[in-house]
Amino acid sequence: MKFIGIIPARFASTRFPGKPLADMAGKPMIQRVYEQVQRSLDTVYVATDNQRIFDAVIAFGGKVVMTGVHHQSGTDRCYEAYLRIKNEELRMKNNNAESDIIINIQGDEPFIQVEQLEALKACFEDKQTQIATLVKAFTEADGLDALMNPNSPKVVLNKRNEALLFSRSIIPYKRGSECAEWLTQHTYYKHIGLYAYKAQVLKEITALPPSTLELAESLEQLRWLENGYRIKVGITTQETIGIDTPEDMEKAMAFLMKK
Repeated sequence: MKFIGIIPARFASTRFPGKPLADMAGKPMIQRVYEQVQRSLDTVYVATDNQRIFDAVIAFGGKVVMTGVHHQSGTDRCYEAYLRIKNEELRMKNNNAESDIIINIQGDEPFIQVEQLEALKACFEDKQTQIATLVKAFTEADGLDALMNPNSPKVVLNKRNEALLFSRSIIPYKRGSECAEWLTQHTYYKHIGLYAYKAQVLKEITALPPSTLELAESLEQLRWLENGYRIKVGITTQETIGIDTPEDMEKAMAFLMKK
């Protein structure tokens, strides 16, 4: 199997315009993400619709693909980028798409860990795996507020470590117990927004129309579950630090300086 990392990166952001190019101790954030994932994957590309981001990636020696501006999700942008990469490989007579696994990496996760990527890759040791993602257990130290946060989707798993359901609500609901005690009575899992797909599966899921559950929760992975796709789940103990706002960047810089 060949693991191809694709990092979707948009310049336009309501809460943090130009986020991929935000300076992090002398490097743009997209470079820090790129360098982290490059340690674990066969090849890495940034997929963008913005010339400034394109030029920044070229400047630090990275690989980059220009994509359209019409995409509704990072998954859609990943697929267009992948097609462009494969067309180039075909031109170079180096094309073997059947064994490709595409990993969709958030462009605002500069502290992503090699251990997380390796856990995701390990999901494909099971030849039946179609899609893979990661989760991390909530701890008592996280507290109830973290568990209740709708911006931190929860996941329930079956005995084969496959996702049964994702929700912004707390799942499962612990009937007969005070919610303050739930973290002591059950292992709740937080979704880590990192995905990997077999190439054919990525082609198929990007052709699916939005589903009822997806529209209700604003979680695109529910579209895949509703259409019968199986999502293998790797479990990580590593925390991620996503950057959505300038305030998040201040916290991330404090963390970087501490490291």
